[in-house]
Amino acid sequence: MPDNDALIHAMLLDGQGSGRDLDWAAVNRWQPEQGILWAHLDYSQSQAEKWLTEESGLDPIVYEALLSGETRPRATRYKNGLLLALRGVNLNPGAEPDDMVSLRLWVEPGRVISTRKRKLLSVTDVANELRAGEGPCAADGILLALLEKLILRMSDTVDNFEDCVADFEERALEVQDAQMRMDLAKVRRQIISLRRYLSPQREAISQLLTEKVDWFDPEFKLRMQETQDRLIRHIEDLDAVRERAAVTQEEIGNHLAEQMNKRMYVLSIVAAFFLPLGFLTGLLGINVGGIPGAESDLGFGVFIVLLILILTLQILWFRKKGWL
Repeated sequence: MPDNDALIHAMLLDGQGSGRDLDWAAVNRWQPEQGILWAHLDYSQSQAEKWLTEESGLDPIVYEALLSGETRPRATRYKNGLLLALRGVNLNPGAEPDDMVSLRLWVEPGRVISTRKRKLLSVTDVANELRAGEGPCAADGILLALLEKLILRMSDTVDNFEDCVADFEERALEVQDAQMRMDLAKVRRQIISLRRYLSPQREAISQLLTEKVDWFDPEFKLRMQETQDRLIRHIEDLDAVRERAAVTQEEIGNHLAEQMNKRMYVLSIVAAFFLPLGFLTGLLGINVGGIPGAESDLGFGVFIVLLILILTLQILWFRKKGWL
């Protein structure tokens, strides 16, 4: 028999916004006439797999989807129920926000079964609302509440990305270095990864809006449309932040390239000045007979004057060419 490690929580809804917690024994005794059941499981536990496959009465297609390790956000109608895979922002301590947490759902008129591996705060929020008597009243209400919470919790993450990129934009006006460019690239990757999961989630909600499900509450699609609009705004905000990050990263890259070009230009000028001087000193420094001025006391002074003259002519020529 499964233990509490697999059963995160199970609640029986009274249809008035409240729900009471159930243990495994009560879950197994549940009958549809008792009220709406919501069972939330950790699918990584073997006990949860055993219950789903042997005791839940679910179709194999359904429990295999609930136990799937890798899922893409989607919504599929199957017989008289809905099979969904959703994603939420990972707000667990030490986690990256783009490492999204999967939530799998089977929703039918009298029962909701959800599974996850990592903790999802949105699920906890809905369960606490039920315990406080302020939660959903029906199965479609649980689905709607979970979706609303998932997308609502994305708001802070999107705002944090906007603030982070704005900070990079401000810092880029004063200081530009390779580390800043690397940090900004990391933020861009996180934004792209988050955006990659939100787009199919939008499609899943669109699918829900087009499905003709007779047990949906009349206000379900209206609230679902508002939820979809909020998700679309998040996606548009992420697109805008991603473009701002790309422009800022390009500006930093251009500035670093310009700094490098200036340094290389200075080194090239110095090398050009010393090239003829080095040639002459090398030529007159060879250890063979016949070197001009070798026996004269004025030889060294004349040679220094010659080098200064050559250097002066170089400077004048460089200025004429506009290189200095």
